[in-house]
Amino acid sequence: MILTELLKNLPDIEFHGDSTLNITSITCDSRAVKHGTLFFALRGINADGHFYIEKAVAAGAAAVVLEDSGYAPANTPWLKTSDSRSTMGKLASIFNGEPTASKPLIGITGTNGKTTTTYLIEAILEAAGIPAAVLGTISYRFGSKSIAASHTTPESTELQSAFRELAETGAKAFVMEVSSHALEQKRVDGCHFDVGIFSNLTRDHLDYHGDMENYLSAKTRLFSELLVADEIKKKRFAAINMDDPYGARVSEKSACPVITFGREGNWDVCPVEVELSVKGISGVLKTPKGEFPFASRLLGRFNLSNILAAVAAGIALDFPLTDIKAGIEGHKTVPGRMESVENICGVTCLVDYAHTGDALENVLATIREIAAGRVITVFGCGGDRDNGKRPVMGRIAALMSDLAIVTSDNPRTENPLSILKQIEDGITPLGICKYSCEEDINLSDHKGYIVVENRQDAIRLAIRLAKAGDVVLLAGKGHEDYQIIGAVKHHFDDREEAAKAFGEKGL
Repeated sequence: MILTELLKNLPDIEFHGDSTLNITSITCDSRAVKHGTLFFALRGINADGHFYIEKAVAAGAAAVVLEDSGYAPANTPWLKTSDSRSTMGKLASIFNGEPTASKPLIGITGTNGKTTTTYLIEAILEAAGIPAAVLGTISYRFGSKSIAASHTTPESTELQSAFRELAETGAKAFVMEVSSHALEQKRVDGCHFDVGIFSNLTRDHLDYHGDMENYLSAKTRLFSELLVADEIKKKRFAAINMDDPYGARVSEKSACPVITFGREGNWDVCPVEVELSVKGISGVLKTPKGEFPFASRLLGRFNLSNILAAVAAGIALDFPLTDIKAGIEGHKTVPGRMESVENICGVTCLVDYAHTGDALENVLATIREIAAGRVITVFGCGGDRDNGKRPVMGRIAALMSDLAIVTSDNPRTENPLSILKQIEDGITPLGICKYSCEEDINLSDHKGYIVVENRQDAIRLAIRLAKAGDVVLLAGKGHEDYQIIGAVKHHFDDREEAAKAFGEKGL
């Protein structure tokens, strides 16, 4: 694409050099630069792209985008902008033909529930006859095409390229999880959202954001800056979970009309009556288009919130209630979200991605409602991440389980025993019995917990101890098929390990 064409809708850029250049690619990674590349010198947490300009030019960069003209190359065209990250997102969109300009784009942000909500919205779109691509934590996928997800929301250049590729494959709409990191780092600038959904906000990622106010500010940006009506999309909507304490604040900042939803209160989308059971969720929902009965195979009150979010999106897109109902009822399960591991032992074994205190509490509350026997929870906390949530999760797991087995998640470069100790700091004040070895465990009279560093051993222990009617929850890793120890990613899948353990138990 000729550079002048790329820049025609961005008049605030200061340009120096030949504007008739042909740009063949866009990147912020100097290692990916080739002849014809437009290189963005981004300032990051650990590195400053301005220091890599010479390397990019030597590799064949056609032009450079920068914020500090003191680093401008002598013999290569350069562009100065006040915000390289936002500019890169907008130019990446234009370079890829603005793939979200003519197709519905629904973005979901929040701490928990994003993945399940994307699957539900995908099902509603399919019921409405609109084949949709989904970009999220698990993968970027459309039909039989699936790309493993390296981040919840990829860098803007990768993201816009994925949109274009998925559209060329046949996608007529996009549903995506929008992380707080992506909003803070402006990876989704250049995306033309139709609907933005706020699910909730609980403690997570404070290692990056610092505090809850900064975390909230990042999430709010979707609604205050990226959902502004314009000539490309004149109608945009926000769907806000008003059960969440932060919902009202997000709603106040929204630049577009808001559709409210919640389990409690008379919101735009809410349940009139609801029944929760081991078979799922059923009842009647109220919407601005009227009421309708529904039945879902999803479990628990937190999944009712996800259903309400998806219904609100369907209302925002002006779909008939028949399509919304068909989508909700046609959706079955999400990988690693309350996913059942089949066995012949009469034990309910569920694998869930819950890796925050709020998510773990919601999952355990659901399990407590449906469990006929004891609840055994295997969980840990990731290394090199927010350590403030570790004692919180320990306390929740110990209080809400009959046996909590504290183990490793992805320790990364931290000492696993240090992580386990911080989790245990939330349990010891409760006065709950700590077992030192498997032989000591007796759950007939009181709750207890045990620390088992090796996750495989922890899963095997849980399943060996489980009896018919018990529920075993394997929390934290969900769909992940790896464990990161040090800087090495090892194959590890909770579902596979549980299946092996049940095989051993059945012998």
